[in-house]
Amino acid sequence: MRASAMRSPWLSLTVMQLVLTALLPIANAFAPSLSQPYIQHQSSCDNGQSSVAASGGAMQAYEYPSQPCSWSRPSVALSMADKVEEFRRGINYETSSADKIQNDHNVLDVAMKFGGSSLANHERVDHVAKLIQGQLEKGYRPRAVVCSAMGKTTNNLLSAGESALLDGKVAIDTIRALHEETMDEFDFGDEETCPTRQAVHGLLNECEELLNGVRMIQELSPKSLDQLVSYGERCSVRIMAERLNQLGVRAEAFDAWDVGIQTDSKFGDAKLVSGYETSVKKAFDRIDVNTVAVVTGFIGHEPKGRITTLGRGGSDLTATAIGASLQLDEIQVWKDVDGILTSDPRMVKTAKPVECVSFEEASELAYFGAQVLHPIAMRPAMKYDIPVRVKNSYNPNAKGTIIQKRLPEKDKGRLVTAITYKRNINVLDITSTQMLGAYGFLSRVFSLFAKHKLSVDVLASSEVSISLTLDQKQDVTEVEKVMEDLRDCADVTRKRNRGTITLIADVERSSSVLATVFRVFAKENIQVQMMSQGASKVNISFIIHNSQLEQAILSLHQCFFDDEYSVAPLGYGADGVDALASVITVRILWSMARPDANVQGRMVLAGALPVLTLRSSL
Repeated sequence: MRASAMRSPWLSLTVMQLVLTALLPIANAFAPSLSQPYIQHQSSCDNGQSSVAASGGAMQAYEYPSQPCSWSRPSVALSMADKVEEFRRGINYETSSADKIQNDHNVLDVAMKFGGSSLANHERVDHVAKLIQGQLEKGYRPRAVVCSAMGKTTNNLLSAGESALLDGKVAIDTIRALHEETMDEFDFGDEETCPTRQAVHGLLNECEELLNGVRMIQELSPKSLDQLVSYGERCSVRIMAERLNQLGVRAEAFDAWDVGIQTDSKFGDAKLVSGYETSVKKAFDRIDVNTVAVVTGFIGHEPKGRITTLGRGGSDLTATAIGASLQLDEIQVWKDVDGILTSDPRMVKTAKPVECVSFEEASELAYFGAQVLHPIAMRPAMKYDIPVRVKNSYNPNAKGTIIQKRLPEKDKGRLVTAITYKRNINVLDITSTQMLGAYGFLSRVFSLFAKHKLSVDVLASSEVSISLTLDQKQDVTEVEKVMEDLRDCADVTRKRNRGTITLIADVERSSSVLATVFRVFAKENIQVQMMSQGASKVNISFIIHNSQLEQAILSLHQCFFDDEYSVAPLGYGADGVDALASVITVRILWSMARPDANVQGRMVLAGALPVLTLRSSL
């Protein structure tokens, strides 16, 4: 489509229209999920003008037609736009708990969980207490409110333990000041007249005594550490329950073991014991359904009655365990973002909330770096098929994200749900030195990783070679040891400073996903060093260099979720024939990436490179 080729704009128009007509069946083959072929609207192209401009011989520009040519399903474009708008307002997914309240006026029994950032100080505690009061007025009935320690209390307790052990100093002044200030702001009264203040003082004094013991015997065992960190949650729930009662909401504070949370004896990373559901149900049978049980998250009791902690995601696990045991209508996990987002908002400023995800998708998102519920915390809800809603305590009117077993029909057609990532991973390339066809290579490799307690993230393998990734949490010394052991049977190469990008996607349409991804990567000159498709059928991972990670994520997010994306077509030639075929191909790929929108396209030639700008019309 050079300047010399533009002898007759009407001839070029005729050629383009003929090629476009001929390529429509191919377009449908590229996009089998579309019920109608995408056609070029005659009204937007008939009056087009061809123009050629040159600037110093270095720049040629061609725009045809003068108005953007749009491709859409003519009969459904408006309704699709309406549906997209409904989707964005978050008012149109199937049979949600909120819909039941609005339509049926039913009271919905829920468990609610609030983390430390939601309870950072007296202002946040007051906000959450009034939020709970507001949820009651909307028709929710919180059977349990699970609370973490206030703000940074857990970290401060760990620091206090370390100080007592290493420096012989006992100092909980910061912890005591936070809780005293909160109780003073709520005017709880003095210790003689307020049982809550008396209980909190008693717990903090007990904590100080424990630290004095650590200082004297110079030992802080996992059992003692679990007891030490428990004081944060135990103080938090007592303050929250008292504040709710001040607001007229009947509430009572409970330690988790008083409502049936029983664990094994693995201090620091305890697991719920088999049959905990029965003990939880029996405990709640003794609690009035109209009383809000404010329960400590993260902690439990082992068989001998000693305090344990549930490890990472422990407070979320407490909430899902209670919700599942009581067969509640919904479990609400309140965080500081508007639900699960399409990507990390710290990197991608245009990240959007995802309305609904499956448990499987949420588990993969959490495993590959997203700040979602820990997969272990989702297990009780998955087992009993209890929906989990992730909401924002700073923006309670946002609908949030619902996590459930099956996606609504309208969400099943999306190509990509979200994009997550990990930085600073190691890639090990392991190539067998044994004869081709020799058995036992894979089993030997993985037995060595088990021996050194190393967990593999992403894996790609053949008969004689394996490429795998290890994230930065793995013990560096153990990585060196496993590499040395592997050299008896393989050549081992380690690549540092790599990153993993994981797309939570419809892997049954992996060809469409990969076609779009590699088109974006080619445009941005991003080199993929390894890729893997998970057995879960919901994730595809790409390994690239750290230095290209942010650009790759921003470009992919723009393509899959934003409203405009520019891409170089696959090829071009005289009279625009090859270029038009490329435009159609790229436009179809983007339509599959954005099934929720009517896409318009305009192509501009800059020098030798045709650039297609696609814009979704919402």
